[in-house]
Amino acid sequence: MRLAESVQDLGHEALLAPSGAVGLAMLDDRGVDAVLLDLRMPGMDGLEVLRRIRSGSHPPPVTVLTAHATAENTIEAMRLGAFDHLTKPIGRDALERALNMMMNARGPVRPAQASSGKIGLIGASEAMRSVQKTIGMLADSVATVLISGETGAGKELVARAIHEHGARAANPFVAVNCAAIPSELMESELFGHMRGSFTGATSDRKGAFREADGGTLFLDEIGDMDIAMQAKILRALQERIITPVGGKSVQVDVRVIAATHHDLGQRIHEGRFREDLFYRLNVAPIVLPPLWERTADIVPPPSSSQKYFEISSPLRGGASDSRGWSIRGGCGDRCRRRPVRRGDSFRAKRFGSCCRFPRRRWIPGRRRGRGGRRGDRRGQGAKRRLFRSRTGQAGRR
Repeated sequence: MRLAESVQDLGHEALLAPSGAVGLAMLDDRGVDAVLLDLRMPGMDGLEVLRRIRSGSHPPPVTVLTAHATAENTIEAMRLGAFDHLTKPIGRDALERALNMMMNARGPVRPAQASSGKIGLIGASEAMRSVQKTIGMLADSVATVLISGETGAGKELVARAIHEHGARAANPFVAVNCAAIPSELMESELFGHMRGSFTGATSDRKGAFREADGGTLFLDEIGDMDIAMQAKILRALQERIITPVGGKSVQVDVRVIAATHHDLGQRIHEGRFREDLFYRLNVAPIVLPPLWERTADIVPPPSSSQKYFEISSPLRGGASDSRGWSIRGGCGDRCRRRPVRRGDSFRAKRFGSCCRFPRRRWIPGRRRGRGGRRGDRRGQGAKRRLFRSRTGQAGRR
C-alpha cells in the first residue's frame, strides 16, 4: 500500500494486484506502461510472472523488487528481461528514477530458456549487484566479454555464471590459463594438432576451441599471451575459423570470454598487446571490483557456510575504518567469540569445540615468528642444557 501511495504521489495511476495470476489478467484487460513486480507472492512467484510478461507481444518494462536479493534471483531476473532489480525498502528518489526510466523505455522481447541455477558468486554489495545484473543481461548474448579485475577477485566465477545462466549452459565450458602455458605450446593447446605434425605428436588433439564447440571458451590471463599468438586469436574471433597445427581450417561455434588482471591499455602503449584484439575482446566489459573495495561482501551469508569469520570495526561508536578491521571467528551461538588482533594468543577454551585453535608448543631459546637455522640451533642448545641440568651433567661436555 505504501508503494502504491508513493506511485500516486509521483503523478501516476497505481493498480494493485494481490497475486501474479491477477496481475497477468490485469495486463490483458488494461493498458499498463510499467510494472513493479514483487519477487515473492502467493501462488505464482515473481520470476514466473516475469517470464510470462516478457513472452507477450508488447510487454511493458518490469522492475523486480525484493527484500531477499541473491546472486541467483538477480541474474535470473535480468536474464529474463527485467528492466532493473531493486531491493526493498525502496526510497522515493529511487522509485521516481525507476519509473521515469521505465516510462521512456519499452524494450524488445528477449526469449529466454530455463537456466541451471548454479552460481558460485557471493556478495550483496552495490558493486556486486551491478556485476550480477550485467551477467544476467549478457547471459543469452553471443557477445565477447572481457572481465578485468585483480587476481583472486573471482573472474572465473563470473565467466561460469554467464555460461551457466545462458543458452549454452548444456554445452561445454572450457577454461584455459594463458599465463600457465608456454608460448610454444599455446597454439596446440588452443587450436589442436594433427598426428605427426611435429615431434611428439603421436595422436590427434582437438584443442580448446573445438572442445568448447557450442559452448563457452574462457581465456584467463589473456594479457600474458605472446604477441604472435594474439594475431591468431584475433582471426579466430573474427572468422570463427581455426587451423590446427598440421591440419586444415575448421569452423567453430564458440563464445569467448576473456579475463585479465593487467591494464590492457597500458600494455597496448608498451607494445605488448594488440590494439585490434583489445577492441575485439572488449565488446562487453565487466570490471570486477576487488574485495577490499566492497567490505560488505567480506562476511558470507550463514546459509553458505556454517563456519565463518565476522569482520567488525574496532573503533568506538560503530565507526568504520578500512585501516583497522578486527576479526571474530566462530561457528554459531555456541562459540564465545572475541575480537582477534595482531599479537593475540589463541586458547581453546575461548572457542567452541568445532573451531578450536591448536596450541603450539614453545621451545626455550627459539625465536618466535622467525625460525631459520639460527633459531633452530638455539632451541637445540637449550634442550641440551635442560637435559644436562636434570641429569646432573651440567659440568660435562
